[in-house]
Amino acid sequence: MAVSLTKKATSLGIEVQKGVDKAGDAIFKTKMFANVKNDADPSAVYEVSQAIKGVMADKTRDTFLSVTSSIDNN
Repeated sequence: MAVSLTKKATSLGIEVQKGVDKAGDAIFKTKMFANVKNDADPSAVYEVSQAIKGVMADKTRDTFLSVTSSIDNN
């Protein structure tokens, strides 16, 4: 049985600080950027994420690349 995986959508996520909790710990929310090319080179996406982080007013943390795929039985 042959199974194929097809990328359907790719998005970039950057964690951005949105405040602090009662204990004084940072609260982060993920800002998502949709419509990243499914075949985008990860190092190029990383460079873009660093450029975006550089112009954001709030503190940032981790960067994510989310890929949605479908699995089909051929």
